Amino acid sequence: MTAPQLVLGPLLRYVDSTTASVWVEVSAPATVTVRTGECSHEAHTFTVHGHHYALVDVDDLEPGGSYPYAVHADGEQLWPAADSTYPAPRIQTLRPDGRFDLVFGSCRTSVPHDESANRLHGPDVMRAFALRMARTVPERWPSLMLLLGDQVYADETSDAMQEFIAARRDITKPPHDELKDFEEYAHLYWLAWTDPANRWLLSTLPTAMIFDDHDIRDDWNTSQAWQREIRATQWWHDRVVGGLVAYWVYQHIGNLSADERAADPVWGDVLREGRDGDAGPLLDAFVEQADIDPAHYRWSFHRDLGRTRLLMLDTRAARLLEEGHRRMLDDAESAWLDDLLTGDCDHLLVGTSLPFLLPMGLHHLEAWNEALCGGAWGPRVAAGAERMRQGVDLEHWAAFQSSFQDVARAVRDVATGGRGRAPATVCFLSGDVHHSYLAEADLGPPVAGRSRLLQAVCSPIRNPLPQVIRFATAASAYGLAWPMGLLAARSAHVADPPFRWSVTEGPWFDNALATLRIAGRRARLRWDTAVLEGGDEPTVVPLHTVTLS
Repeated sequence: MTAPQLVLGPLLRYVDSTTASVWVEVSAPATVTVRTGECSHEAHTFTVHGHHYALVDVDDLEPGGSYPYAVHADGEQLWPAADSTYPAPRIQTLRPDGRFDLVFGSCRTSVPHDESANRLHGPDVMRAFALRMARTVPERWPSLMLLLGDQVYADETSDAMQEFIAARRDITKPPHDELKDFEEYAHLYWLAWTDPANRWLLSTLPTAMIFDDHDIRDDWNTSQAWQREIRATQWWHDRVVGGLVAYWVYQHIGNLSADERAADPVWGDVLREGRDGDAGPLLDAFVEQADIDPAHYRWSFHRDLGRTRLLMLDTRAARLLEEGHRRMLDDAESAWLDDLLTGDCDHLLVGTSLPFLLPMGLHHLEAWNEALCGGAWGPRVAAGAERMRQGVDLEHWAAFQSSFQDVARAVRDVATGGRGRAPATVCFLSGDVHHSYLAEADLGPPVAGRSRLLQAVCSPIRNPLPQVIRFATAASAYGLAWPMGLLAARSAHVADPPFRWSVTEGPWFDNALATLRIAGRRARLRWDTAVLEGGDEPTVVPLHTVTLS
């Protein structure tokens, strides 16, 4: 029998002060072992649609510890490779003093790193971070990376992905060169995560992930009309089921602690079914129901990072789309979020792929459009407004006013001390819009002990807007949209938000990753980009730094 080979990974996923989890895909069923010095931890693989995965939990670690590790399958070492030129991968647990660096960003295309791809997509900032980390002592490595959506693009595929698709089906028939099923998703993740530098980075920097639309398809769940039209196609069912199963396997389960996975309604069934059989059909049925009924499963999750609370929100699959009753989050998820939006922490971070606070004029335009789609100006106008909504992507938090108002009031209460001692910052971390900025809410005259309420956006990691679209985006979002949006929203009797806000830093349209440095109640935010200077490898260069608290 051929010894199992490493197909993808390892990925270092959930890490706290005493535990960690390591995810791998291997070529055959096996017992996967993670060795940290003299300690070994193991898990048997589970099979999904012919692919073999393991998630190994590592425990009994020390806070602030640093543990080089190796991955074995059936006794053979798979990682690190004998000829690796990178430092040994490490599990570094959270420090007991609560200091950490959190890196975040979104929107990364899975294309090569050659001259042609760099010209179209720009240098890969994640790769640049990896190369810099490899030259840095482990004590200075970041503690966590948040990938806030569009880790893969199922609807905008590379030449390599299209070659794979064309080898297994007729690419002239729908969905053409877009992804069709789980097998194609598995290959897309392989393309995204096997570049040697990024593969090393993901093996040694813990990650938390959430999806956005391109992980499934552009404008996913924009509206009831969009959903009705896409579900009428012959190919959509396989696409959304394959995409959600792949997301569950490749991204979601690694977001959870061992205890959270034990409480997950499907994790135990997958382990039992997938150990000696194939859990693919079970997962297919599960996500099919989750797609039909958002309340069937919660993709959102949270982590307490010492004295900092991180909430990661699903703003795609949890939507309720009936006109007149639109919600960004279903009722159960809204209640879950409301329970966790509290003070008595140093910082409250809300990871949401879609910015909660858009430039205010654009916010008003999206709210106005939602009102028109709901019939505020009659059915004829509603039809045109729906075309506008889908045509220019008016489907952020502002286009779900009921949810926006609820969450805005809740975070205002947190920031003003109404839900426990106010954190130093209440900060939304987002991506999606292919530019970066910082916005701040106006909560009135300065008061000691009140939080700064902020929106930090970092996008894209590698998928920049063309120059002409950058200009149009800046002109519309930061110029004309303000007076037009305000007048339009009031003409449709849209309720004013609970507070006003403004963009205080940016926008920047470069490929970027942001780093939030937390030290007690102090916080500093830095955006970095990547450049190619005198060589083929990208170099990290700073864009902007700002003190938050």
